[in-house]
Amino acid sequence: MTDLEDLKAEALSLLAKAESPEKLDDLRVAFLGKKGKITEIMKTLGSMDAEQRKTFGAAVNKAKDEIQALIAEKKEKLEAEALNLRLKAEAIDVTLPPRPDTEQGRIHPVTQVTEELLAIFAQMGFELAEGPDIEDDWHCFEALNIPKSHPARQMQDTFYMKDGGGDILRTQTSAVQIRTMDNKKPPLRIVCPGRTYRCDYDMTHTPMFHQIEGLVVDKTTTMGHLKGCLVDVMKTFFEVDDVPVRFRPSYFPFTEPSAEMDIGCSRENGEFKIAKDKGWMEILGCGMVHPNVLKNCGIDPAEYQGFAFGFGIDRMAMLKYGIPDLRTFFEGDIRWMRHYGFIPLDEPSLTTGLSLNGGLKL
Repeated sequence: MTDLEDLKAEALSLLAKAESPEKLDDLRVAFLGKKGKITEIMKTLGSMDAEQRKTFGAAVNKAKDEIQALIAEKKEKLEAEALNLRLKAEAIDVTLPPRPDTEQGRIHPVTQVTEELLAIFAQMGFELAEGPDIEDDWHCFEALNIPKSHPARQMQDTFYMKDGGGDILRTQTSAVQIRTMDNKKPPLRIVCPGRTYRCDYDMTHTPMFHQIEGLVVDKTTTMGHLKGCLVDVMKTFFEVDDVPVRFRPSYFPFTEPSAEMDIGCSRENGEFKIAKDKGWMEILGCGMVHPNVLKNCGIDPAEYQGFAFGFGIDRMAMLKYGIPDLRTFFEGDIRWMRHYGFIPLDEPSLTTGLSLNGGLKL
């Protein structure tokens, strides 16, 4: 028995020093192999009587099992350490480094200008009104005093839905004015921003663009109020006290009299900016609401009158921030956004604020 205790002590001492699978295997062979120390001891069992063989044999088997368990435990530990070292040495970093602060997102100029304009109109007492992009013939044409033969109804100007049901992609946000007058009685003072669609594509036209329209209806509104309102909006938006503007007589089926408003601008040296005596760019159409439009909405034109206007948000952005080509607004070029986009501020959206405070959503 003393020899077995010494043997186990020796095995434990050698096991603590075995720091590699090779040394551990040598230890296993030395103690448990065919010529190992445990095997040699077991060979002596044949010279013992039955009682000694039973007692000593059980002790030898127990010592053998203990040494086997210790060797197996040590083997598992060494294999785990080897695997960790291998994983560490062979690891591939599949992560990306964090983007620098200069790569943060930007607010699109259309969104920025929309919020700027809505803030200006909110200060002037206008409410926000919205409507669907897909409109029916009544709200987009008939109610606006546009007859069947009007050019805006032709395929080259308007996107018609394939099902032939008469629905179209709205060509202007004037349809929102009709929906508002149908659901709310005068006095009215609303502004209607949104996407509109026409079959145009060049430097200053795209098939989809952003428009904002305004409508005022009461008993005392005049053309003078219309001109004063628009001039004040342009002064505030462009931050120019003497912004160059001019009004030209025009024709729209839904207003009478009608006018177009131009902004003085320059395109010299590849720049596009507000300037006097350099040229003009049409910025909006406007006029007094046609009596037929008021009648179509159940408003008595003998008692009420009003004015309406509409202009492109994209063109306003082009003028204020010197963007020469409208098509680049919709190309999704991240380099363009880095140049013309706006760094977002941790403030509530002006659009959301207006919509919650008295806005009208149809």
